[in-house]
Amino acid sequence: MEIEKEHVCITPTELENLSDAPFSGDEENGGSEERKTEINGNWIPATSITEAKINAKAKRRLRKNSSRDSGRGDSVSDNGETLKIGVVPTSPKGKLLDRRSRSGKGRGLPKKGGAGGKGVWGTPGQVYDVEEVDIKDPNYDDDQENCVYETVVLPLDERAFEKTLTPIIQEYFEHGDTNEVSEMLKNLNLGEMKYSVPVLAVSLALEGKASHREMTSKLISDLCGTVVSKTDVEKSFDRLLKELPELVLDSPRAPQLVGQFIARAVGDGILSSTYIDGYKGTVDCVQARAALDRATVLLSVTKGGKRIDNMWGAGGGQQSVKHLVKEIDMLLKEYLLSGDVLEAERCLQELEVPHFHHELVYEAVVMVLESTGEKTFKMILDLLKSLWRSSVITMDQMKRGYERVYCEIPDINLDVPHSYSVLERFVEECFQAGIISKPLRDLCPSRGRKRFVSEGDGGRLKLESY
Repeated sequence: MEIEKEHVCITPTELENLSDAPFSGDEENGGSEERKTEINGNWIPATSITEAKINAKAKRRLRKNSSRDSGRGDSVSDNGETLKIGVVPTSPKGKLLDRRSRSGKGRGLPKKGGAGGKGVWGTPGQVYDVEEVDIKDPNYDDDQENCVYETVVLPLDERAFEKTLTPIIQEYFEHGDTNEVSEMLKNLNLGEMKYSVPVLAVSLALEGKASHREMTSKLISDLCGTVVSKTDVEKSFDRLLKELPELVLDSPRAPQLVGQFIARAVGDGILSSTYIDGYKGTVDCVQARAALDRATVLLSVTKGGKRIDNMWGAGGGQQSVKHLVKEIDMLLKEYLLSGDVLEAERCLQELEVPHFHHELVYEAVVMVLESTGEKTFKMILDLLKSLWRSSVITMDQMKRGYERVYCEIPDINLDVPHSYSVLERFVEECFQAGIISKPLRDLCPSRGRKRFVSEGDGGRLKLESY
């Protein structure tokens, strides 16, 4: 905005011209009375002096701003204030926190590239060297250079010990990696609770499966020498023998199982062979005496306490296929001799191979085909019916077992001539009992009976029927 009135000082000649104006002050203001000021003997209206002062002040401010902010695109408002184009007013607090230069020079970047100012770490990516200790420093200490800083881990108490180690051992039952358990225990400050590691592991294994007990024996053997010592192992079994009356409440077979753990530890060499002899004549607890007797019997059977590899049996995927086939074959033969369906079911579950139950179905059907009497036919049918109703054998495993028989029936027929007819009959009985589905029954291969040709052919057989 431009200022139209450039004259600030009023000369006497101009005052005379003002007084000689065609209209007086009373006429301009509509007859109102106007105040006048005398300057050099002449009376001048007060409004003219006020306007002259305002214009002079505006011109001084304009000259000052134009000289300081020349070329920055500033403008002057109606009241004479300077407005900067493209600058958003900020609060005083924001101006204080702004680290840009206030001198009006530069590109508006932070001072020293962001590395200056109080409380600033430095430029991004700056690497600080190790501060060297000044020997001449009054606060210098000779022991400061030899000081070693380590992370202090407080020892676990009994409550925190059980809460921390229980998930570790339960997870070990899933992955079976003893090295991982050893590394996790080394990071803990067990303190005087080291001997409680085997105690807790055995206590959890008593409530688990046979495979969990086998894994626990391996864990104790691998931890001995790295996490716990032989003295700690002996101390842990001493505590287990004392706690047997309480363990029996949750696990009725605890005395026999603890005795097997002791025998396995002696066989693995982590427990002294004279450990059991030290308790002779000093045991008053019935459960502890039963555990020691069990360990003594097992060690005597294994010829002087040699390593017992299959104390608990290899459970689940740790067993070989040949061993599983042999176990299932023995299971079926024992069932045919005893006729105890519940015992056969228990033995099958202890193998812990639900993915291999189709082998039992296959072997059972083959036994029916190879048998000559009705006894095996009915007993196998009752066994499969019981395993199906108790959901021990799933539909998928039952189907896979029958499909294996269907695929191998031509080879089986070479040894058992009537296998086709027996298979058809057995499959139909299983369908009637609800063991297999109708589509699976329809997949059963059938072989047509031998048919004679007409009497005029001399009694020859039609080979096309085969």
